[in-house]
Amino acid sequence: MSSNCHWIIVALLTLLTLAQPAQAKRPNVLFIAVDDLRPELGCYGERQMITPRLDQLARQGRLFKRHYVQVPTCGASRFALLTGLRPSFSRALGNGAFGRLSRANNRIRTLPQILKQSGYETVCIGKISHSPDGKVYTYRGKGDGHREMPGSWTRLATPYGKWKYGWGAFFGYSNGIGRTFHPHPTPTEMADVDDRGYPDGLIADAALEELDKLKDKPFFLAVGFYKPHLPFNAPKKYWDLYDRSKIKLSPNPTRPGGINRASWHGSGEMFGRYRHPKQRRGKAHALRLRHGYFACVSYIDTQIGKLLDRLRQLKLDKNTIVIVWGDHGWHLGDHFIWGKHSLFDRALRSALIIRVPGQKSPGVATSGIAETLDLMPTIADYCQVMLPANISGKSLRGILDDPNQPGKKGAFGYWRAGVSLRTRRWRLTSYKPLARKGKKPDPVLTELYDHRRDPWEMNNVAAKHPDVVKRLFAQLRRDG
Repeated sequence: MSSNCHWIIVALLTLLTLAQPAQAKRPNVLFIAVDDLRPELGCYGERQMITPRLDQLARQGRLFKRHYVQVPTCGASRFALLTGLRPSFSRALGNGAFGRLSRANNRIRTLPQILKQSGYETVCIGKISHSPDGKVYTYRGKGDGHREMPGSWTRLATPYGKWKYGWGAFFGYSNGIGRTFHPHPTPTEMADVDDRGYPDGLIADAALEELDKLKDKPFFLAVGFYKPHLPFNAPKKYWDLYDRSKIKLSPNPTRPGGINRASWHGSGEMFGRYRHPKQRRGKAHALRLRHGYFACVSYIDTQIGKLLDRLRQLKLDKNTIVIVWGDHGWHLGDHFIWGKHSLFDRALRSALIIRVPGQKSPGVATSGIAETLDLMPTIADYCQVMLPANISGKSLRGILDDPNQPGKKGAFGYWRAGVSLRTRRWRLTSYKPLARKGKKPDPVLTELYDHRRDPWEMNNVAAKHPDVVKRLFAQLRRDG
């Protein structure tokens, strides 16, 4: 071959290389989980809420009006998030899902695990899986502290401060004592301290330090804030943002009739573990509890704002996906319930805001239906990593590009003996005919709520719409 031919070939290869589109730099991910965060935010139209930083994020990204978790309890909801597995079997429905299933099936791979194997630094701060620091201890701090998700994290970086261990911090009061060792645990506390006077301030500071360390490498930084989980403890300045006399009570504070016994519970998480005044069901106490929840949400809003500011300061905001996810909703007196653990919308619908690099139509909320199961394939899609073959869920890239896309036909929820399907108009809930000891099976096995006419789910209209029930049952059997 002549030298001229050689250089012609080199030139042609160079031109072909230049003509190929450059592979985009893989984005970082800042994933923020907030415990018990129902869509009680200003950006969701809740005018009484003071959440300026989350409202700002919603204006820059995509707010999901119809996002539903798979299970209305912390551990199982997070298990679905991190494994992409639909929890349609009993072992995946409780807070012990991670431990039981990891022992039973070591083939389960988690989202941070596949990112780590693909070259990402994966860092866990706070509550991302069920444990509040990624380590397995009991509520009273006993145990060997082994990792709840082995092989998933480059490092665990949760600070404890004066609370000394994870669960102590998770249920922490300002004096450094957690609920399980507190002689008189109250459901609320208002201490005149700065943000670091409660654990979430320490979590935010630790996340800022990690961003500084991670700025020059691809990362998946998962930050799990504890509040607004019980107890509703927050610095006084966040309580002072609200005038209690102007706080509104629940629009549906009564127990609905014509429902299965399993649909309602006595709020044991609230009233079985904390000390309350004798008139615990009175209006004044209800207002204090709601005030405490609102203060905690505003406290977390400020902590999230600190992380967003640091992203911008480090010039990472243009190549970082930001996700704020509530692990489930919460009844604030709705249906005469204080807690989660139900298949009503209040427990299964939670906040979700996603901002991606080059966000299209920023600030336009979507009414398309999304499930928590969709987050793992979404992150894998943007980060260009291979997913396990057995996961459920679909990437949300389409709806992130176009907020007018309808999303899924329905979202599925599971709790104990019940399964629920939420479509744009209807919620169908079905229970197995279980007999309690000495009692006959509950006669109400099917509930149907028409959200067009009954957004608070107070009237079971299953008997009036047998055709709708039949159609939705077919969808349950096919997809759920």
